[in-house]
Amino acid sequence: IAGFLTKFVTYEQLKAMLANHSVQLFDVRNPDEFLAGRIPDSINIPLGQLEESLKLPPLQFQQQFGVKAPKKEDDDIVFHCRSGKRSLTALEIAHRLGFSK
Repeated sequence: IAGFLTKFVTYEQLKAMLANHSVQLFDVRNPDEFLAGRIPDSINIPLGQLEESLKLPPLQFQQQFGVKAPKKEDDDIVFHCRSGKRSLTALEIAHRLGFSK
């Protein structure tokens, strides 16, 4: 699991963030993996669609994913996948797009 503040988020940290509703959790696995099992309140944006999705205007992002678009200055964005490799790639994509916290 990759997050902006620490680069890695532990299970316990994520559990606390979810309990406090203080996280924007994006699952970057493929849709079939997401449907097979997901973390409640996570939003599925497959890694291959992440860059174009993060570039969407806020209203279009909200219409497509049902949640507010993350802002570049947000510090509560977390990406997750099965093993951590895709979430780290997602973090690199977001950083390249100007998401910096």
